[in-house]
Amino acid sequence: MSRDVIVVGAGPVGLMTAGELALGGADVVVYERLPSPPRESRGASFTKRTAECFAMRGLLGRLGATEPADSHFGGVPIDLRMLAEDHYGHRGVSQFRTERMLEEWVAGLGVPVLRGYEVTGFEETSDGVAVAATGPDGPLTEHAGYLVGCDGGRSTVRKLAGIGFPGSEGRRGFLTADVTGIDTRKRRIGENLPGGSMVMAMDLENGVTRVVVHEAGTPPRDRATLTYDDLADAWQRLTGESIHHGQCRWISCFTDASRAAAAYRRGRVFLAGDAAHVQPPAMAQGLSVGVQDAVNLGWKLAATVTGRAPEGLLDTYHAERHPVGQQLARNARAAIELRLTGEDMDPVREVMGELLAHKDAAGYLAGMLSNLGIRYEVSKGDHPLLGLRMPPEQELTLADGTRTSVAGLLHTGHGLLITTGATPRLPHQLPAHLDHITATWTTPTEPALDAVLIRPDGYVAWTSPGTTDDLTHAIDRWFGTAQRP
Repeated sequence: MSRDVIVVGAGPVGLMTAGELALGGADVVVYERLPSPPRESRGASFTKRTAECFAMRGLLGRLGATEPADSHFGGVPIDLRMLAEDHYGHRGVSQFRTERMLEEWVAGLGVPVLRGYEVTGFEETSDGVAVAATGPDGPLTEHAGYLVGCDGGRSTVRKLAGIGFPGSEGRRGFLTADVTGIDTRKRRIGENLPGGSMVMAMDLENGVTRVVVHEAGTPPRDRATLTYDDLADAWQRLTGESIHHGQCRWISCFTDASRAAAAYRRGRVFLAGDAAHVQPPAMAQGLSVGVQDAVNLGWKLAATVTGRAPEGLLDTYHAERHPVGQQLARNARAAIELRLTGEDMDPVREVMGELLAHKDAAGYLAGMLSNLGIRYEVSKGDHPLLGLRMPPEQELTLADGTRTSVAGLLHTGHGLLITTGATPRLPHQLPAHLDHITATWTTPTEPALDAVLIRPDGYVAWTSPGTTDDLTHAIDRWFGTAQRP
């Protein structure tokens, strides 16, 4: 059998990639090495931008109740209340819950998720990739146009593609467990302790508490020999409190390794999520940045395999997302040193606290952590929204009087051209997967927007006024050739 795309890995990033590809009309299959969904749930929160990505596809409500997540950098709090824009992320959401929601979504889109399939090799051909794997029935080879590795920090796809993974080695170990039956004081952003130790306790659903312990001087531990008593003993040494009576659902040890792949694409092979970047779980960024990788790549790759992509569209994936991964690796290293160096870092923490009392500094750092500050190079112009995401909660009133939001108009995974009364000169025929909506802003935008072109991932590619390039040029660049008037 031949597919358009094989996605390797059925975690949140692999499933989101597969869903985006299916929305774009691609024939996609997911290979997952594990025979059943894991109980381990590394991620327990996601950023504001990731919540917006889920909302753009009508998925956020499927996750059920969440609570707002405070922001901090290396344990130094950021007061998000002083900012005009909402930067609060979502916490208390186990990764298992997110994966279950996404798997139900992709199943509804007709995407098969094949469990127990481990990729063992691949070979690029003249028109695609021949992927070798071992499945429940033995070895097999399947041909696809493209291969996407979403298979974690130890990515087989990345290694087989020969893509380097530069960055820092892990020096510290973080004992992490999901525990029931304990009623400890919550330390949701973590609590710094003397000497460079740290503890964290955060509510998940159904009475589960996520517990993280770093005891200064503790190197990474072998997961195979790790027991719950190891974590509970460390917790008691650091806090004076016993949680030995708790029931451990799973336990692991993560490190402070921080890396970004040298390339996110090599030929017909792409990387996303932890396969492309890893960082300490204390940053609460891995799942979020990975989901945004998926939303960036999915529509571009789907447009390519269905023959409607303009020249060079796939190259923009690495160009746009690789700098984000590099910044993430840098931020993670800085935040971990700030948090865990010990008393020698106290003067720096004090300076950081003073800086973050100023709105501009807080807004800049909050934008990095919420991912709302990500800006892509899209068109020439001076409108402040160019290259940023269009606020998805922005409301419009359609010609028939219906009120909706930008997010509600992006559920299909199409691009979106919104025009108001001052309609720009349009091409005779718009490309496929670009929807044109005539509406008025329920609440006027600031600054004013007569028209805006929004990519399927929610980023603004063109505005009127404020963009030097004309509309047809912008459509050609992101959606393929439009029929000119």
